[in-house]
Amino acid sequence: MDRLRRLGKYLDRPGFPWKKLIIGFQITQYLFEGFLSLRQYNILQQPKPPKTLEGEIKQETFDKSQAYGRAKAQFGFVSGLYSQVQNFATIYYDVLPRLWDLTGIWLLRYSPQGFTGEIVHTIIFFFTYNLITTTINLPVSYYSTFVLEEKFGFNKSTVKLWVTDLLKGQALGVALGVPLLSAFLAIIQKTGNSFFYYLFMFGIAVQLFAITIYPIAILPLFNKLSPLEEGALKTGVEGLAKRLDFPLNNLFVIDGSKRSAHSNAYFYGLPWKKHIVIYDTLIKKSETEEVVAVLSHELGHWSLSHTTKLFGIAQFHMFYIFALFSVFINNRSLYQSFGFHKEFPIIIGFILFSEALAPMDTVVKLLMNILSRKFEFEADEFAVRLGYSTELAKSLIKLQIQNLSTMDADWMYASYHFSHPILPERLGALGWSSREKKADPTIIDDTKSSVATGREL
Repeated sequence: MDRLRRLGKYLDRPGFPWKKLIIGFQITQYLFEGFLSLRQYNILQQPKPPKTLEGEIKQETFDKSQAYGRAKAQFGFVSGLYSQVQNFATIYYDVLPRLWDLTGIWLLRYSPQGFTGEIVHTIIFFFTYNLITTTINLPVSYYSTFVLEEKFGFNKSTVKLWVTDLLKGQALGVALGVPLLSAFLAIIQKTGNSFFYYLFMFGIAVQLFAITIYPIAILPLFNKLSPLEEGALKTGVEGLAKRLDFPLNNLFVIDGSKRSAHSNAYFYGLPWKKHIVIYDTLIKKSETEEVVAVLSHELGHWSLSHTTKLFGIAQFHMFYIFALFSVFINNRSLYQSFGFHKEFPIIIGFILFSEALAPMDTVVKLLMNILSRKFEFEADEFAVRLGYSTELAKSLIKLQIQNLSTMDADWMYASYHFSHPILPERLGALGWSSREKKADPTIIDDTKSSVATGREL
């Protein structure tokens, strides 16, 4: 505690150019990520697939994959610049203090008696700011869904469904955001300099609550979960779960095809009660043993304690974020640099602190991606030990073809952005060797069956 206080006093220097420093961080990160994207763009112009995939991917499919990758990269350049301009304008024109003052005026004029104070003011400010940024970014979201994804046949959504999801998301944000934000502020106000301990415990409680409530109350607002029908697939998955002593409680199919052709499978739940969810698109486009192989990889993460380790790392990360925030929460020079001279709202301090922490978060992101790729190789190896080497390799190839996913990647770009190894690396680790000259044309022709994320399973 004493060290944190001393650090806080050291960093609170009148006239310190926090604004210039944070703008410099943002520009440096933008240029660095742009540099990485240019390196990847060169890879996306290659005319031939990696040697590992030459016997698996038809030239036509590879060309489509490269074209899709370039289209996403070009969109990324434009949307990234758009976001950077927004950030710069927000800082340069003192949008935050102006909006804080404006919402304060609204509160004085229109709020009922008794609805005053920093918490109420913060809620009005936060959701007004969120509404503005959401509105500004609507063109980007619309283009991504109805132009880019539509062009390559991956979009299954409609404008009506897109708008409905948007409105549901905003309503859900208010319903959950008001109590969570209120509790966040109240804890800081009432617990003094040791607030980060209490915030940490509150954060853990929120995560456990989310794990419990999400599939019951939130997921059904957007998708339909149905019990997997009796048959070979259900028997195979239940047999796999029993073999691994996985505490399977429910086995669901989700209507992912309602919005896109994205294919995946995952599990969730508390340690003693787990649920497996399989996308309907994955079932439709894969053989039974291939779906079981995919789940053997996912359950490998559980058996090897990857999920537990990542959860533990996330808790440590949350704790150090809150502990560092205690250093900045009373930093008057930081507030004043951004136009707050009379009031020093907690939420503004947290927003500015997050911006100042961006360089450290970039390093954390890099390290987490390195660890995640290591875990993916280990989960693949686990599936191999269960006897699913061939089925997993075939499933990965099918998904790659159906998704038009990235066939190759620049090593610097992949290290920074990818949480999963690229397909040639995974096939190499699986010891896969093609028995056919080309992949099944019936699979290749139906490339609209799964949305391309670039990183699957």
